[in-house]
Amino acid sequence: MCGIAGIVSFTRNIDLSTTVRRMTDAMSHRGPNADGFYTNDTIALGHRRLSIIDLSTAANQPIADHSGRYQIIFNGEIYNFQDVKKMLTGYPFSTNSDTEVLLAAYSKWGVDCLPYLKGMFAFAIWDTREQVMFIARDRMGVKPVYYYVNDSAFLFASEIRGVLASGLMPARANTSAIQEFLSYQSVGFPESAIQGIQQLEAGSSITIRNHRYSIKKYWDITSKPSVEFDFGDRLKVQQQVRQLLRQAVERRLVSDVPLGAFLSGGIDSSAVVGLMAEVGASRPNTFTVGFEEKQFDESGYANIISRKFNTQHNQVLLKPAVFLDELTNALNAMDTPSGDGVNTYVVSKAIKQSGLTVALSGVGGDELFAGYPFFKQYLQLKKYESLWKPSKFLRRGAALALGNSNKALRIKQLLNAPASSIRYFYPEFRRIISPQLLTSLTRWEKGQATLLEKQLSLLPPSLEQFPLLSQVSIAEYTGYTQHTLLKDTDQFSMAVSLEAREPFFDHDLIEFVLAIPDHIKFPDYPKRLLVESLQGLLPDDVVHRKKQGFLFPWSVWMKKELRSFCEKHLQRIAQREFINEKNLMAYWQRFLNNDNTVRWMEIWLFVILEYWLEKNSID
Repeated sequence: MCGIAGIVSFTRNIDLSTTVRRMTDAMSHRGPNADGFYTNDTIALGHRRLSIIDLSTAANQPIADHSGRYQIIFNGEIYNFQDVKKMLTGYPFSTNSDTEVLLAAYSKWGVDCLPYLKGMFAFAIWDTREQVMFIARDRMGVKPVYYYVNDSAFLFASEIRGVLASGLMPARANTSAIQEFLSYQSVGFPESAIQGIQQLEAGSSITIRNHRYSIKKYWDITSKPSVEFDFGDRLKVQQQVRQLLRQAVERRLVSDVPLGAFLSGGIDSSAVVGLMAEVGASRPNTFTVGFEEKQFDESGYANIISRKFNTQHNQVLLKPAVFLDELTNALNAMDTPSGDGVNTYVVSKAIKQSGLTVALSGVGGDELFAGYPFFKQYLQLKKYESLWKPSKFLRRGAALALGNSNKALRIKQLLNAPASSIRYFYPEFRRIISPQLLTSLTRWEKGQATLLEKQLSLLPPSLEQFPLLSQVSIAEYTGYTQHTLLKDTDQFSMAVSLEAREPFFDHDLIEFVLAIPDHIKFPDYPKRLLVESLQGLLPDDVVHRKKQGFLFPWSVWMKKELRSFCEKHLQRIAQREFINEKNLMAYWQRFLNNDNTVRWMEIWLFVILEYWLEKNSID
């Protein structure tokens, strides 16, 4: 896991060496073990290395292929690199790294090397002969790529701060992206919170040639894979799910440094730890966070899993006083604004301080195995699909009869949807601040479609060919999963130089599970298919407990220990031109007065946004 940065100059009036160093220095936390550079008259490549596979200096980057034609910088891991290496007979390898295998694969197959790769990756390859830069990102978007283009250059980096550090662009807030953040707690593809900086879409590549660039999508989650399988046999389906998940965990144990696991005590992280114990050669190292506030504390369940699988368990008791110190560190580590992720930072830091460099995570299980309530809710809504065609006025009449609570506003939005499609329903399932409330708290007018709504509308018709529960999963991958969950896992773990690996984002596993019919996947109890596929691996106490989620007691702390911190930043953001000061501060007061219609996250997003704007000196 590393940080990459690069420049393709169009005018030759840029100090490439100095500029690319500034870009990589801004991301030094991503790779504290080594840095490296390649520059010529027109391009620069920079790399910060976190050593995981082949710890020798020979594996430092950039790396040239044996002919000297190609130069590569790479962030991520190719889990099947040994298998790919066997197909590259005759190549004179000089390292044992997955980076050199990736480079050799590109030198043999060009862009067609991508389907061979199983892993998480973002890489750039410079072809010195053809004068072409090629950049690619993994299928699920685990590893990020941000880029900026003007008349002078094409810039790219693993983080927004890396692009900004070039000094070749102004740091101005992107208004539409800020609206997106306040609506969904993150900023979706293709934009970022900074004007002009864009995100490369998951499963895509960029080719830069003759001062022009083109983007191509090489993998699409809506393309139905040719899964030849007897889905009429439930037992065989369960066995295949277990085999694929076991394989996904085993792949992610490949490392030349010690590794551990995040363990919340929920089904997903417990499944990963159980399979680590099953396929690994040593006792897993596990880490969890405990709280004094018992209604938020899951450490008891984590202890059950630790005892069952004989892990070397570590628990961080997070008291409010300790958390206040860590909160500032976490927010300073935030590359892009996010309403979540501080929990990932705290556990990542504990794992790193224990001496480990790699940790497996259970993120992604809810999205794949229908773990959220709205999976069932969507199936319920689809039962009334006939109402959406002839009963437009009836639905609008019903919407008008509802009140103005958060729940009522969400139902109104669903009733006013033009069709009973996940394209229109999903944004309401995931929305944090309703359009009506956002209009009240800001000076923006209501009515413009969000980035998420636009992206869902652009999904191809093949989306409707999937089972209904899988359609929800695909919407999740398009929205919250890619832009909040994966982004937070990357930015907050890499902030402390820890590599996080996510078995539930193995694309072989995902392609198979998306093809499974609804009646097999239907969650009669939480993630039934996953639990049954693991055939008793998990204790009933963990499987059948009330779903809690890995949450901090924000609503408690924001009214007590965090009150002054929140109030200070709310007062500052209230002075910004786009905020309705009177309404925002009144809403904060309602929260302090325990108005249960005001959710803590609706307030917290404004606090986070102001902190990020100030930290990055953004107007």
